[in-house]
Amino acid sequence: MDKSLLLGLGLDCKDGHLRITKGKNFRIYGGSHKTHEEMQEKAIKFNEHLDKRRKRLDEISTREFYEISDKVGLSPLEIKGR
Repeated sequence: MDKSLLLGLGLDCKDGHLRITKGKNFRIYGGSHKTHEEMQEKAIKFNEHLDKRRKRLDEISTREFYEISDKVGLSPLEIKGR
């Protein structure tokens, strides 16, 4: 069985600290303290929306994915600092 995950990659770390967070439906790697924290918050909010819909990440349609992403301020393939 395939498992869907939200993947957050932070590319703005300048302090040399490797940040990794694993949670329900998500994995977050890298980023500055602020960026990593923002990605965590958005992933948690995304999961709250899934819970309200009583669905798992792998059960939602592409349209639902983008609707939830928009509500939590998540831009798929968002690149900051460019």
